[in-house]
Amino acid sequence: VQLQASGGGLVQAGGSLRLSCVASGLTLNTYHMGWFRQIPGKEREFVAVINRSGGTFYADAVKGRFTVSRDNRKRTVYLQMNSLQVEDTAAYHCGATVNVQFRNAAGYYYWGQGTQVTVSS
Repeated sequence: VQLQASGGGLVQAGGSLRLSCVASGLTLNTYHMGWFRQIPGKEREFVAVINRSGGTFYADAVKGRFTVSRDNRKRTVYLQMNSLQVEDTAAYHCGATVNVQFRNAAGYYYWGQGTQVTVSS
């Protein structure tokens, strides 16, 4: 299984980015696909998840600004990030799990490499 995340970059506060996570070796709708973010010295933080049924859940800090979606045919999960804030600066990671505690990074089976998002003021 491989998860390949991309789409990060440098953006001004208030701007938008769309992250992508391409999965190989697994079927997207058989896993809960989550996005987490991490800054150096801190634990990986839950951002959003799309579960096997297509339901979506968000951290309070991003609710109303971020949208998670997936395209099963393209084997890709997306994270649309709008109204970005300086506090959103982090490395963003996608992961896959079948555990119902999908807000907990420790329960994820597979991870992609991070893609860096930097928001400037």
